[in-house]
Amino acid sequence: MPELTVLPVADPTVEFPPVQPSVGRAPLPVRVTTFFAIVLPLLTVVAVPFLIRGSGFHWTDLGLLLGLYVVTVLGITVGFHRLFTHHSFETYTWVKVVLGIVGSMAVQGSLLTWVAVHRRHHQFSDTATDPHSPRHKGRGVFGLLRGFWHAHIGWFFEAHSPDLDHYNKDLRESRSLRVVSILFPLWVALGLVIPAVLGGVISLSWAGMWTGLIWGGLVRVFLVHHVTWSVNSACHLWGFRTYRSNDQSRNNVLFGVLALGEGWHNTHHAFPTSARHGLRWWQVDVSFWVIRTLSLLGLAWSLKQPTKQAQANKRLIS
Repeated sequence: MPELTVLPVADPTVEFPPVQPSVGRAPLPVRVTTFFAIVLPLLTVVAVPFLIRGSGFHWTDLGLLLGLYVVTVLGITVGFHRLFTHHSFETYTWVKVVLGIVGSMAVQGSLLTWVAVHRRHHQFSDTATDPHSPRHKGRGVFGLLRGFWHAHIGWFFEAHSPDLDHYNKDLRESRSLRVVSILFPLWVALGLVIPAVLGGVISLSWAGMWTGLIWGGLVRVFLVHHVTWSVNSACHLWGFRTYRSNDQSRNNVLFGVLALGEGWHNTHHAFPTSARHGLRWWQVDVSFWVIRTLSLLGLAWSLKQPTKQAQANKRLIS
């Protein structure tokens, strides 16, 4: 496996533009669409006892919930984040397309926009220009709560920086990835249709189709949203710092597990182009296990990882 020396905070393959001022709230249609994308899964979770009355909860529903959760989270962690944003490994175009599609099913925005926002986050991490830092909303308990809300959900309702296209020039050179990004609404719909169809086929009933949509579709989207968004919010507030980084990112054990390795966030900000975030033996990093498996199958190569010396040079705690 190729190893690198000390990796900078920003992705060295991307030329970042200069700071742009805040541009206020997003356009009304964007805010309305975002509102429903966030609230509909939440309402589904709240209404689950009424929605499944008479049909119950079965092993098929659990399988669809967990299966689609893992697949779509990996689409974000392995695809959108480690591959497309940070180039932590390389793979074939068809694998990129698959990861782009399942990542889009997580309902967190189109591929090109997601990557651009995340690269901007790394450029200005935890500064006032960071798109979703929890650190600049005042002091005390109320400042903490306001910051958490902004980093977790609130920033979705703000307009994107006008220079956002500068952050994804490399990806826009690929026609395949441009098409995947443009077809984002189709992949979102597919992410709801697939569990509904599977539920109906497996159970041979309309009720199974309905519960498949609920558990494998909307409830799954709710869980994926709030677990992965917690990397923006909770992992910049609570946890421990193992390595020096130019921000307040934290390693958080809970989200290290639930977010399939993304919760080792301080490690990621110290070594952003590393394919592996959980660098210690006990740090569960399912996303890296998947990348490593792809490598063993000949489907991924050029995996990046910091050397032992690079880790030692940045280590804060033993």
